[in-house]
Order: sequence, then C-alpha cells, then structure tokens
Amino acid sequence: MNRLATLALTLLLAAPAAAQTSLTVANWLPPSHPLVAEVIVPMTEDIAEATGGAVTATILPAPLGPPPAHFDFAVNGVADITFGVQGYNPGRFRTTNLAELPFLDDSAEAISVAYWRTFDAMLREAGEYDEVHVLAVFTHGPGEVFVKDGDLAGPNALDGLKLRVGGGIVHEVVSALGAVPVEGPSSEAYQLLSQGVADGILFPYESVNFFGLIPQLSQGLAVPGGLYNTSFFIVMNRAKWDALTPEQQTAIEGVTGEALARRAGQMWDRADAAGRAAMKGELDIAPASPEQVAAWTDALTPLVNAKLAEVGEAGVDADAAFAMLREEIEAASGE
Repeated sequence: MNRLATLALTLLLAAPAAAQTSLTVANWLPPSHPLVAEVIVPMTEDIAEATGGAVTATILPAPLGPPPAHFDFAVNGVADITFGVQGYNPGRFRTTNLAELPFLDDSAEAISVAYWRTFDAMLREAGEYDEVHVLAVFTHGPGEVFVKDGDLAGPNALDGLKLRVGGGIVHEVVSALGAVPVEGPSSEAYQLLSQGVADGILFPYESVNFFGLIPQLSQGLAVPGGLYNTSFFIVMNRAKWDALTPEQQTAIEGVTGEALARRAGQMWDRADAAGRAAMKGELDIAPASPEQVAAWTDALTPLVNAKLAEVGEAGVDADAAFAMLREEIEAASGE
C-alpha cells in the first residue's frame, strides 16, 4: 500500500461515525393502552424509519411522574418527547377549548385532523406551545353519559346526579346540565363508582371498556356529536428539536403533524367501536331524544360562548377558528 493510500485509510478510520440521536419518550399509561400501543409505539417506529435510523425514540419503562407534569417534562428536558392532556393543567391552554366543545362530531379522526389543521393555521399564534415543538394535537372520541341506575330519558335526566369527570371542559358541561361533577383521575373511576361516590361517569366508549367499568353501569346515553371531547398533545423538547438537522426535522414532520393526529383519531374510533361492542347485552345504550338535544344545546350555549371568548383572549380570532374547525371536520369526514 502506497503512502497516499495509507493516509486515506487512516483518515477514513479516524472519521467520526454518522451522528445518531436517541430520544426518550415519557409514558404514564399502561403499555397495553391503545394510545401507547397504537399511536406512541408506531410513532417511534415511524421516526426511526423516516430518518433512516439516524433518530431513534425509546419509551421509558416507568412513569417519570403524574400525568399533569408531562408537558413540563418536555419543556425542561426531563424527557425528550411527552404526551398528555392539556386539561390536566387548568388555565394553561385556552385554545384547546375549541376542540373540546360539545356536539362536534361522532368521529375522533375527523375532529383530530380538523383540530390539527386549525391549530397549524391559527392556534399556534397564541404562543401556548412556544417552549416546545408540537408533534401533534388531537382528541379522543365523543364523550357520553353512563350511569349505574336511573332513567336517562328527558331533558332533566342528569339533575342531581354525581358524575365523575376528568380535566377540561367536561366539568362545566356536567354542571350546566344540572349534575354534580366529581373530580377524579381515570384510574380511580372504578373505585368512585363501586363505592357510590359517583352515580355515573362521562367517558368515551373506549374508556368505559378499558377501565373495566361495564359491570358497574347499567345504561348510557348516546348524544350526537358527544357532550365533550378531551384534547391531547404530543410535544418534543425545543432544544432537542433544534439540534436535529433540517433534513431530519423534515423527515419527522412527514410522519407527525396531521399524519400523527389522523393515526390517533383512527385509534380512538377503533377503540370506541370495540368498547361499544363490549357493552352489547351488558348496558342499555339509548340515543338522546330530539327534546334532550335541543334542551341541552340551549343549556350549553352560554358555556360554548364563554369558551370561545377564552380562545379569543389567547389572541386568536375565535369565531374564525371555530368556523375553520367546523369546515375541516366536514372536509375530513369526506376523505
């Protein structure tokens, strides 16, 4: 080997290997939960594939802390990617009101795709997510009413009932319809029902099934478009995102954003269908009557207006954003 070839080989062997980035993903749900198994896990696989293995994402084996802490885990770099529910941080995210309003649609996919498009076009300017890079926003399926006993017919069916609720707009929805909200995390729903602390619950079909609540309940009410939706985020630490190459960022954007919101919405729709199937023969699910829908629409209109006003206070044209969301739901429903 001549001297020039030897020098070239030496330089080649001494050159650093192509830089590889390893990301950590925080998780607070059981690995079997469809949000993890059918959204977060495939997302990590898509990131690796899209970047040719240059960027990998590994889900941490144990929770780093309670669900409300996860947005700040991404802000502070405790984990590189986190997901969660904006409503677990009351008052922090006002633009999420838009996607959590009642009677939007029966498809989580349509709402989630429309939500992402509206977020990307109009809601970013509120600055609520400036400390992170947003990979997706989406919602679960329409939230319905389920009770242990009683009659769910008529506009006053919820009067005085103690109903378990989570974060976000659902607390105020329950109050506006005459019921008493009982705060508690999803993991405590069975206990609240079995011990009589709550008479019922507002949940999507998926959650009633996943958390084993069917034996605790006798009937449900299917309200067209749902009484609420819960908004979720998937976000990435800003410094970690900025450290990626432009090519890597473009590749990851191709498998997140609308594509990831759609995947999440499709997952919720499948899970809701499975949940409703599991209720067959176990729970009586009746459709809300036209009289109930009309009365509840009237009762909830002041709340809807107040929530849109909060969106406006965040610096967004709320009426225009709501109009866009409605238009995009219709468009996504036909895709």
